[in-house]
Order: sequence, then structure tokens, then C-alpha cells
Amino acid sequence: MAYDLLIKNGSIVDGSGSPAFRGDVGIRNGKIAEIGKLRESAKRVINATGLVVAPGFFDTHCHYDAQVMWDPLCTCSCYHGHTTVIIGNCSLALAPVRHGMEERLMEFLSYVEAIPMESLRTVNVDWETIAEYMDTLDRRLGVNVGTLIGHTAVRHYVMGRESQGRAATVREIEAMRDVVRDGILAGALGISVDRNKGHYDPHGVQIPGLWADEDEIFALGDVLAEMGTGVIQSGGGREAELQNGLMTRLSKSTGCQVVYNNLVHLLHKPKALEQHMTLVDETVKAGIRANPMCSPNTTTHRFTMRNSQEFRGVPTWHPILIAPDDEKLRAYSDPEIRGKLHHEVIEGDLNIPGAPVLGPGWFRNFWVAEAVLDKNKDLEGKSLDQIAELQGKGIIDAFLDLVVEENLETVFLRGVSNYDKEASAKILNYQNAYIGLSDGGAHVQFRGGSGFSSYLLGYWVRQEHIMSLEKAVKKLTFDSASVFGIYDRGLLRPGLAADIAIFDPDTIFPLPAKVVHDFPAGNWRMSDTSTGMHFTIVNGQVLLENGRHTGAFSGRVLRNSLYHEGRQGFR
Repeated sequence: MAYDLLIKNGSIVDGSGSPAFRGDVGIRNGKIAEIGKLRESAKRVINATGLVVAPGFFDTHCHYDAQVMWDPLCTCSCYHGHTTVIIGNCSLALAPVRHGMEERLMEFLSYVEAIPMESLRTVNVDWETIAEYMDTLDRRLGVNVGTLIGHTAVRHYVMGRESQGRAATVREIEAMRDVVRDGILAGALGISVDRNKGHYDPHGVQIPGLWADEDEIFALGDVLAEMGTGVIQSGGGREAELQNGLMTRLSKSTGCQVVYNNLVHLLHKPKALEQHMTLVDETVKAGIRANPMCSPNTTTHRFTMRNSQEFRGVPTWHPILIAPDDEKLRAYSDPEIRGKLHHEVIEGDLNIPGAPVLGPGWFRNFWVAEAVLDKNKDLEGKSLDQIAELQGKGIIDAFLDLVVEENLETVFLRGVSNYDKEASAKILNYQNAYIGLSDGGAHVQFRGGSGFSSYLLGYWVRQEHIMSLEKAVKKLTFDSASVFGIYDRGLLRPGLAADIAIFDPDTIFPLPAKVVHDFPAGNWRMSDTSTGMHFTIVNGQVLLENGRHTGAFSGRVLRNSLYHEGRQGFR
């Protein structure tokens, strides 16, 4: 019987970590039919000579929850060989939602993940339950989408406005458990919670998930234990784990795989990495599955003070960040306010609950990227402390004089994490962490992160030689699929789904992010594509060929093992 698609003469890296081998891959009815030296005919043949044929990559930490409605390819993840994305992370999701509360729920996603609210408002919310949302997604997808049940969405659905302000009652927790149970029965891959105290709504109030106590979180996790399926994801898990072992305790209590943000080398806390890795080693040795995520990317934020979130949580600064532009300018010109800011972020200890990671000397990692006025062009590439010294001013005065003079339009860069090459190599090779964290669909005007797989393969494997190509592909495929309970893909094996990435190992690399104006309501974003990714194949159909969409929409919603066992009547 002829194949629908035949990939010939490729270097097959099958996702298992085994050595690459020369061969062909035959695809029929959306699945891999055979692998070897194949002689049957095919409707289409791809000559993969000189190219690597690998399982499609997994982008396991995304926020395409709304974007997927107008962009079923989930760009830019698909441009880097990602055939599956996981949404609903960090407790944020768009279901369940009560009629009339849609905009409020979207505000949580908008402010935490820096997605323009004007674009989110264009989404037609014609669902209420998690099951209805998943069915809506399944109508038209380019890539596969797995969904997590967001604790913030569930809490808001059950408690309404009181979800921000108090602990839940026993009856409310039971109602939340029912919602989670129904979501798991609908096929959700698990739940997500949040311990990141810097996650606020546009009004400066922490999002609903952060108002939950540990008992509530454990009660929701217990639903997964009861049903025997599902992963627990946590935003802000690193600090919670280092503080009191919450991630380990949650996994031990439920028996579930817990994955959390994140294993990272921070400029202002370089020794914290070793402490974290030692803690994870102890957890793994005890047979408990609580593992951090990590990223191959160096994290740099690109922002203006018109839309910055860099100082969220700082008492004086936070209200200014969410104020109208004219109020921002008045505040930044006020000597009294400047004095308060100096006291809080220059003289203070910076251990502000809920504030982003700044740390002593944070101003050395803030640079001017693009000045607006010609007279200020010589400041480009200089850090805030260098500018202050050059002008004979204090840090805050030098910073805000420029911000006000250029009407909030100066573009700044902030170095955040993974700037130490040796530390990053150690993190990426660490067997107890999972690679991901693109944040695809989030922070769209600040940075692009979807190219982490292209960066791993092009920079860390090809240029730096920190691991083999086979090991890197395994981390991007089988390891990620396994941790999220997706067992029908992630390997090239007969009978498994034909999700495949075909790339040139000599040229694969992310291209520089650029501004594109393709979001609804006239909004722009940073777009990061790649070079060297020749084909992205989803469920046996070519989705992208040399970076161009073929018109195929062969993606589907991926559902948990309980759903596939046909046990929807489980109670």
C-alpha cells in the first residue's frame, strides 16, 4: 500500500537518545507506518539528504490560550519545529468562565503575560466549561495543543470577585475540585498553580491563584491523585521550593509529576543555582517527581517605560506603571517621588514581596537600546550606572530624566538570567530538569522566546558542543512528551503520530526577533523565526515548508490517558 508521505535518505534522530542512522520514514493516515529502507511509492516524497529527521518538538510552557483563536499555528513556535504546545500555565487560562466575566478573566492573562488587552477583546468567548473550550480549540488547529486547568480561572469561576481577597471555604474548595474533575474527564493534561508573588492584575491586585493557601492547592492536586492522571505545573515554584519544599511536598502528597519555573542562573544570586540543584537531587533520590524547567535562552527584556513591567511590586513604582501616560510623566518628574524610588530600589534591600528580581546593582544590567532624540544617541549601549556617572547624577535622576525627555519612548534592555555560559551548560545537561519555557504567546512586545529549540541545536550543540545532537533532540521530544503524559508522540516509531521536524544541523538557528503588526486590533509584537528548519509536519501533513504555511490545519487537542481509556463516566 502506498504511503501518503515518504521521507527519504534522512539522518534519523528518533528521540530515544540512540545514535542517528540513515533511513526513510513512511507515513500513512497521520501515523508513522514504517522506518527503514523503504521502496513503496508515495503520494509525496521529501528528499531529506543532508537533513535530520526528528520527532516534532514540544513547547511545554506557552500562553497561546487566546492567540490560538486567531492564530491556529501558534506562531512563532511552529517555525522552530514545535508540533505541540502546552497552554494554561501559571494558573492562567480562559476556561472555565461565567457569562459576563470574560473580560475580567482576560485581564489576568493580559497583565501577567503582557498581551495587549485590545487584542484579547477580539476573541469571541462562546464557551463556559473547560470541555467546551477544548472542543472549540479542536475545530481548527495547525499544531497540537495540550491544555492545563488554570487555578486562577477555576477560583475566579467559583468565587467571583471574592477570589481576590480571602481564603476559600470548604464548600468553595469542593466546588473547585468538581471543576478540576470535570476538566480532567474532558482530557486536560493536568492543573497549573501559581506562587509567583509578582503576578498582578491591571489594578495592582495579585491574581486569584495567589490568594489560595496550601490546603486549597493540595485539595486540587488530590483530584489528580484520585483520578490517576495529570501533571501539576507551577509558576514561581523555585522560590516556594527553596523556601519550604512546596513543590516536593505537593508531588509526594499527590504522586503526580510536578514541573515548575525554573532552574536558572541569576546575575544577582549566582550561588542559588547550586543550592537549588542540591535540593532537586535530594528530591529525585527520594523517588519524588518534582522537577524544574529550564531554558537554553539568555533572558533579556526589551521595554519602554510606557509599557514596562520591570518594577512591578515596588510600592511607589507599581501604581505609576499602571497609570495613564500623562500621570507617569508627572510622577517621573516629581522630585519627591524620585526620592521615594531612590529609597526603595537604590538604598533599600530589594527584598520586596512580589517585586521582580532586581537585586543589588540592578542598574548595571539596564541598558539603553534605542534613544529617540539624536542628542541622546551616544547613550545607546550604555548602562544606567554608566549614564549616571557620565552625567554626574544619581541613578534614578539619570534614568528618569531620559525617560521624561523622550516622552516614555526610550527603548531599554534588561539582562535577567543565564548570562554565565558555564552555568548555562551545566543547567542544560542536568538530568533532573526539563527544557522548555519559551513563554510563547506571552510578553509579546518585550521579547521572543519561541526559538529555544533552534538555539539549543544551533548554539549549544553545533557551536559549543555541550551535548550530542541525539541528547538534545531527546530533551526536546521524548522527555517533554513523557513528563506531560503524552504517550503517542515524541518518538519516531511505527504506530505513533507522525509529528516530525526536518532540519539542517549545519544551519539551524533562531533569527533575530523583529517587530510585526499582525495582532488583532492593530497591535504589534516581536516575532522570532528560524533558519535551517525545512519542514514541520503535524499528524502526517506538512504544516510548514521552508517557513511557509502550506494551508494545512492538521493539529488536534491532545488529551490525557484517562480520556482515551473511555472512562469519562468516572466519578
